[in-house]
Amino acid sequence: MPTFDLDALDNRSEAAMRVVGRFLDHTLVPWFDYRVEGLERIPEGPALLVGNHSSGLMPVDGFLFGHAVMQARGLKDVPYALAHEVALSLPVINEIGVPMGAIRASHRNANRVFAAGGKVLVFPGGDREAMRPHRRRYRVGFAGRSGFARLALRARVPIVPVVTAGAHSTMVILDDLPWLARRLRTDKWLRTGAFPLAVSVPWGVTLGPVLPHLPLPTRVRAEVLAPIEPYPTGPEAAEDREYVKGLAKEIERQMQLVMDRLSSRTGLRARFGLR
Repeated sequence: MPTFDLDALDNRSEAAMRVVGRFLDHTLVPWFDYRVEGLERIPEGPALLVGNHSSGLMPVDGFLFGHAVMQARGLKDVPYALAHEVALSLPVINEIGVPMGAIRASHRNANRVFAAGGKVLVFPGGDREAMRPHRRRYRVGFAGRSGFARLALRARVPIVPVVTAGAHSTMVILDDLPWLARRLRTDKWLRTGAFPLAVSVPWGVTLGPVLPHLPLPTRVRAEVLAPIEPYPTGPEAAEDREYVKGLAKEIERQMQLVMDRLSSRTGLRARFGLR
């Protein structure tokens, strides 16, 4: 059983976040040479931050971004992260992630955060993007999902894209093997559409969800884009399927343009000055 309630908003601990922050400052921040631009673009009040997802079950992109926001803007602007229920139920992830502000991914939980004046971070690509093959490491892919756009429209909150490049090289995913995931029915018992074949340290070649591993020292860069305030908005706009899909696709397109720009400065080769 998880130590922390996956839906409670009061489990987030500023003290724990500061302790983890000091740890990150001495470990993962220099290890990844992590830098983020555009934090001043995060608006005041409720907002939906939308990021691309990497790193399999080790969301270094989310931890590093949350830490950067905490340092630059304070606790009030650190977003709650909507997380995969299965991953968030795992012992170590639950005990570390929940005090950092991770909650079960649901529209209900997001709306509770908005109602309290807070921000939410969501990764629409979810497991499919987090476990995409290494050859697609610089592709933003929401797998056709547009629920985040519907959520923002219904709640009348701005959408703030956050692009992270380089984090997908903490390990090498050879293939995500969606056909094997379908055959094993992992969408039913693990709620994932991928069953990756990966190479990581110290495990070597593994098949299935990658265990906690030593991340490779890839260079990671992130950028916050200007807030998007869709018009029209509100519950009626949220019911227009074509409008919702078009909005999601446009956000994915804008994020890909930034990813293309950041990609030349990130990854393992960039970390060691190789061309």
